[in-house]
Amino acid sequence: MTIQETIRGIVENAVSKAQTLNELPDIPLEEITIDRPQNPEHGDFASSLPLKLTKVMKVPPMIIADKVTSHIEIKGPISKAAVTNPGFINLFVDSDWLASQVELIIKSGDKYGNSARGSNTHIQIEFVSVNPTGPLHVGHARGAVFGSALAEILMASGYKVHREYYFNDAGSQIQKFYSSLYARYMQLFGREELVPEDGYQGQYMVELAKDIKRDLGAKYHAMTREDAVSELGREGINRMVETAKSDMQILNVSYDTWFEEKSLFSEGQYDRTMKLLSESGYLTEKDEATWLKSTSLGDDEDKVMVRRNGIPTYFATDVAYHYNKFLERRFDRVINVLGADHQGHARFMKAVPLAIGINPDRLNLIIYQLVTLKRGQDSVRASKRSGQMETLKDLVDDVGPDACRFFFLSRSPRSQMEFDLDLAKKQSSENPVFYIQYAHARICSILKLAEKNSIDYSNGNVALLQHKGETSLIKKMLEFPEIIQSVSETLEPHHLPHYSVELSTMFHWFYESCRVVSDKPQDVEITKARLKLVEASRIVLNRCLKLMLMSAPTEM
Repeated sequence: MTIQETIRGIVENAVSKAQTLNELPDIPLEEITIDRPQNPEHGDFASSLPLKLTKVMKVPPMIIADKVTSHIEIKGPISKAAVTNPGFINLFVDSDWLASQVELIIKSGDKYGNSARGSNTHIQIEFVSVNPTGPLHVGHARGAVFGSALAEILMASGYKVHREYYFNDAGSQIQKFYSSLYARYMQLFGREELVPEDGYQGQYMVELAKDIKRDLGAKYHAMTREDAVSELGREGINRMVETAKSDMQILNVSYDTWFEEKSLFSEGQYDRTMKLLSESGYLTEKDEATWLKSTSLGDDEDKVMVRRNGIPTYFATDVAYHYNKFLERRFDRVINVLGADHQGHARFMKAVPLAIGINPDRLNLIIYQLVTLKRGQDSVRASKRSGQMETLKDLVDDVGPDACRFFFLSRSPRSQMEFDLDLAKKQSSENPVFYIQYAHARICSILKLAEKNSIDYSNGNVALLQHKGETSLIKKMLEFPEIIQSVSETLEPHHLPHYSVELSTMFHWFYESCRVVSDKPQDVEITKARLKLVEASRIVLNRCLKLMLMSAPTEM
């Protein structure tokens, strides 16, 4: 239970007592909001509940506040409760209780902040899912960072999370890739072959053809054109998928499943989906094609499922894929992390669950916006087909996986972002990545010093931690479980990197304000108490870094 939930329970009990004694009207309560006032004079926590109740109770807010406050128990986390105009209840945390939370954090260790909130709920997160027709670029990196961090945080909240990459290994774009690769491969043997105008022109296709020639020689040169295009194309796709897996690894991203689109056909899921849609009355024939009547499900226009040539569209495979997710693998919730180019696809995707008889609330669509790389005053936009791009690997090689992860994660996916490459590489406090990791390294160096000096702080008395620098740090650490809970509810992990900076700031302030390891005999007890606080800080900051899938250096 978070401290906010504890305080909320205390206020709720006080209201209930006042109602039981007929001091306040007995009406049902909505969820009580507990805030942290910006002005510390207004307490550690505050509630505007009396202002919200005054209309329904028909009692002045100050009277409601007085009645509720009179029943707030001054024990445990609460040392004082006060009423201020026009009807706020201000609550102050007991300093001894606060200090005791250091022991709780140490005891919890790397499970601090975890909860069982999502117990027995299976969530699938699908992210990146780029056609294997070119290198992953910086926009894909943003989706990869977001999806992988969200997965970690949801697992910390007790959810059973399945991470999945869906790749299209069939369809028209794959055929264009096949033809483009065939042309590049044959050009290496002196044959005049042109890359299709709507094919893939990037230099990476030339390099891919060279790699295949180096490894397999003229294997495809002697084949018929049809066989060569098909077999060479499959070889190229396999290599592109392996490259994508390698790119994900350097960004510290892992998947439970790499799902092949063609399996929807080979394993019969496409046929079962079409049968279900037909039996449900959602399919119709028009212009020699098969259409999904998706307008009846909230879409802006009906969608072609099967073209007049008998080839299914990506709308059909999207429905079949979600049939697989919900009705065959039976995930309780599905989260699709999509790029900005899928914005127009969102309305159709929300209609998909309805088409297969699933509550659409079980599907969350998170669309992340475009990324611009900034080098000085110059900006570079990514484009896969033309080859004018900054690849994911280029970016990680340039700034490192930690900076890449932090910067992408620190902005809401719904906002466009400019990635400052110069800032990401700075070795100073201006760079938030350096700032956070330096705080962790500083913590580790303090603990190493204690070990070197053979200081056993296991019996340190945390009740001695009463300095403002100490209590402020503890209060900030107690926010960590709330951050995890909030992210798991809102699916907005960008709050975690911001919290990490705030926690690091609090630790640096504590370090500057309070000497931790002192060689003065009279400071033995406070040294041991502060070392416990440092150990608790290490646990929380380490958890932040690990949930963001960043490294936690012990020295810088």
